Amino acid sequence: MPKPNVGHVKLGVEAQPHHIPVDLVIITGTSGSGKLTALKAFEDLGFYCVDNLPIALVPMFADLTHDAKTRKQAALIIDIREGEALKQFPRIYGELKKRLKSTLLFLDADDDVLQRRFSETRRPHPLGADSTVLSSIQDEREQLAEIRALSDLYVDTSKLNVHDLRRLINEKFERSEEAEKIAVYVNSFGFRYGVPADSDLVFDVRFLPNPNYIPEFKDLTGRHPNVARYIRSFPQTTEFINRISELLIYLLPHYIREGKSYLTISFGCTGGHHRSVLIAHEIYKRLKKAGFAVKERHRDATRH
Repeated sequence: MPKPNVGHVKLGVEAQPHHIPVDLVIITGTSGSGKLTALKAFEDLGFYCVDNLPIALVPMFADLTHDAKTRKQAALIIDIREGEALKQFPRIYGELKKRLKSTLLFLDADDDVLQRRFSETRRPHPLGADSTVLSSIQDEREQLAEIRALSDLYVDTSKLNVHDLRRLINEKFERSEEAEKIAVYVNSFGFRYGVPADSDLVFDVRFLPNPNYIPEFKDLTGRHPNVARYIRSFPQTTEFINRISELLIYLLPHYIREGKSYLTISFGCTGGHHRSVLIAHEIYKRLKKAGFAVKERHRDATRH
């Protein structure tokens, strides 16, 4: 059966909106086409995800995730590993469509692309090693023909890398603009105690005057109004906060488009009590005002 001649994506009649309203997404397609990458993208969107769930359990799984008390969007992979049970899928999916907003996502790629991917990963085709990879791919495509005909969304991943595929799924299934927001953590820390291991971006604020040398500030933190006022009194403080805020607000959408689901930004001073605390708090406020989902943590603020 020839592939739809529509480039990378074919949307079914029921899937025309830019954002697809859905309770359950079933991912299927040829082996090596990117199903696990797709599943991880749904997981980052907050879906409850399962790989290779037995077909007989799909209706029960759908009901559990759609229960009024535990309602959550779900995504799962059904593919050639099911063997003979795969023949039951068209009937089961038809029944699911009657009571849930369900989408069948079919991934595929050109034969030569799938062969290359198997060669690069050195993994055997699920249909076994008795035949060549090419003949297994062709056999698999025949077995999946009926399921492909049912698909609501067809994606040819031949020319897509993992980031492209994740981006496509985000565009089609994100629930709102808010779903695009990655989880941002803004840390303060003291270099004396080491850089936080989970840091993605680290900024050294030891260029600012140190309140630690002022006796009345020594036992306070950068959250104290008097300490904060002192640190802000230097023009380089305001300029640094403005420039770093602008940089981060510029960078975050690009991280989102590359599929990053969280980002940890750390600001360090000598002891982690004063300068880094004030700067981290100010950056936290700027990012929150810009609409990002952000939390602040002050690792060493109370450490002595």
